[in-house]
Amino acid sequence: MDFDIEQLKKKIIYRSNYRGTKEMDKLLGAFTKKYINRLSNNDLIDLEKLLNKDDDNLYNFYNGIDTDIEFENTNINLLFKNFKYEN
Repeated sequence: MDFDIEQLKKKIIYRSNYRGTKEMDKLLGAFTKKYINRLSNNDLIDLEKLLNKDDDNLYNFYNGIDTDIEFENTNINLLFKNFKYEN
C-alpha cells in the first residue's frame, strides 16, 4: 500500500477548514495549521479519524460536554482537547 503523506496532509487541511459550521471551520483550521507539520504519520491518521466525527460531537468534546460517541485516548484527541483557540 502506498502512503502519500503530503496527500493526506492536503486532505486534512481541506477537511479541517470546510466543516459545515463556521465555528468548527475556525477552530479545526487553526488547530490543524498549528500542528500539521509537527505530527507523526500515526498522529496524522488519528487526526483524519478525528475530522471524520460530526461537528456537534467535536464541539462538545472540545468544551467538555457529554458526547454521543466515545473518543479514544490518543495524542491527537488530547492535543485538540487542550488546544487554546486564539483569533
